[in-house]
Amino acid sequence: MHKWSLLALLAFAATGAHATDWTTPAEAAHFRTTPSYADTLAYLERLQHAAPGKIRLETFGTTPEGRPMTVVIASGDGTFTPEAARAAHRPVVLVQAGIHPGEIEGKDAGLMLLRDFAVTGKYPHLLDHSVLVYIPVFSVDGHEHSSPYNRINQNGPQSMGFRGQSQYLNLNRDYIKADAPEMRAWLKLWQAWLPDFLVDVHTTDGADYQYDLTWYTEDPHKLAPVLADWQKHLTDTVMPAYDRRGHLASIYLEFKDGADPTKGIENFGSGPRFSTGYAALQNRPALLIETHMLKPYAVRVQAAYDLIELMLADIDAHPAALLEATTKADADTIARAHDAHASVPLTFKPDPISTPYELKGYAYTLTRSDISGGTWIQYDPHTPKTYDIPNWNGLLPDLSVTPSAAYVVPAQWTTIIDRLDAHGIRYRRLDHAMTITAEGYQLEDPKWATKPFEGHLMLRDFKLASVQRTVTLPPGSVVVPMDQRAANVAIELLEPQAPDSLLQWGYLDAIFEAKEYGEPRVLERLARDMLAKDPALKAAFDKKLHDDPAFAANSYARLDFFFRHSPWYAVQDVGAYPVLRLDAAGLRQLPIASPTPDL
Repeated sequence: MHKWSLLALLAFAATGAHATDWTTPAEAAHFRTTPSYADTLAYLERLQHAAPGKIRLETFGTTPEGRPMTVVIASGDGTFTPEAARAAHRPVVLVQAGIHPGEIEGKDAGLMLLRDFAVTGKYPHLLDHSVLVYIPVFSVDGHEHSSPYNRINQNGPQSMGFRGQSQYLNLNRDYIKADAPEMRAWLKLWQAWLPDFLVDVHTTDGADYQYDLTWYTEDPHKLAPVLADWQKHLTDTVMPAYDRRGHLASIYLEFKDGADPTKGIENFGSGPRFSTGYAALQNRPALLIETHMLKPYAVRVQAAYDLIELMLADIDAHPAALLEATTKADADTIARAHDAHASVPLTFKPDPISTPYELKGYAYTLTRSDISGGTWIQYDPHTPKTYDIPNWNGLLPDLSVTPSAAYVVPAQWTTIIDRLDAHGIRYRRLDHAMTITAEGYQLEDPKWATKPFEGHLMLRDFKLASVQRTVTLPPGSVVVPMDQRAANVAIELLEPQAPDSLLQWGYLDAIFEAKEYGEPRVLERLARDMLAKDPALKAAFDKKLHDDPAFAANSYARLDFFFRHSPWYAVQDVGAYPVLRLDAAGLRQLPIASPTPDL
């Protein structure tokens, strides 16, 4: 049973909060509704006016529809800037709500918690030794695109925001590619504050179960050991305390088979396009909070409130531990650039060994549906039931690379350089043209997705070979050294096989396009000349005719075979990946100028 029942919450909203005139809009509505953005900001402005030494509001961006993006800075003694926080050795905690605006508990919980910290005196010492950076609504345009029909799976509030922002982008798939203006603004905020811990508040979809909240942290293999240890200590401490407040929490529940929970749970596949995955690249621990969509909205808001308060209290009580962990993780990443034997995983695979997990769920029935023809699972929330199921959440490193000492991006590839700038990655520019020989990649046989995802046709497969390439770099080409704290972000962007590389998102598709071509009448003569001069080519052509009926039946493909084996095709460098990898010796030989400031 939940200590904070719906009736208890409504009683609180109707008594003490009203008596002090600091009732939040959601409380005043008995949690039937959530406030508009204007009403949210009005409440926050009242808090700032009442407690100017503890609360400061700032604008950190503008949405595509022209709305301000607001961030709240909170501290016990008016530490309101990144410089002041660093000088005072205060860990910075970034809590964000409403990246999916239909999942808005974090906004209403945040208003209540800020009030109880700054005004009512319930938690006056919550931020004595730390700084809270709080985004009440990340996707503001999506928040204002409110409707009762935006989330079919969810139990209230009456009207809620839309999952995408106004350009129909899902911000929680945009961290690494950074297409949306909102994400560009968030990245600048991140780079200014360099938070030590990120909390991202959501509402889950999926199965029904007893828990009012589930949570997710990145697998230890994705983090520096010191961060994984700190993260585990936090959850081991805070989650039992959360349950003692009358809640019930679980690790994130991604079922292998939605129609049969007994088959177990698995890792949902987070990566750098998600908040927690991006934080991991930035050497920062992060926590994803998922309140349970079928619990009453009041219960969900209180769940977010209690968990955030408990985490902030624990961090404030032990600020040095978090600062030491993030400082060491950054230093280790910088030092790794000088380790010739270092290995960085790009992809991860499921651990083949599961662990047992006790699922506190409900009884359910499986019925063959006469509508869909599939299996219909129906839960009975009046009949709690515990299941022993396998947990397949563990991950292991799969494909890895040895980091280069630096990457080189020719000046003309402005799309790549723009993304380096967006992520605050340090680089230096060449002030004159020069010719270098360095390691590169040759890519062949690209295959794209057949439908768009977040505005892109993803590159799903290709063949890759490492090659030595001699290239003349124009002035303004950039050299990206790996002895920087954001090196992992650069690797994710620039290594072709990284799941969220710029290549795989489709930004470099042009490298697979031949611009010159041959007329069939010309290729007919070329093919005969080549066959006469090259017996090995003739053997390869005959074999392909024999092995590939579709090729044999396609006159264009048969002629193109010879064009692709000719110098007229080779000179176009089709499939030549434009980013080069420099080893330490090659980096030392480059005369580089115009350094960007360390970020």
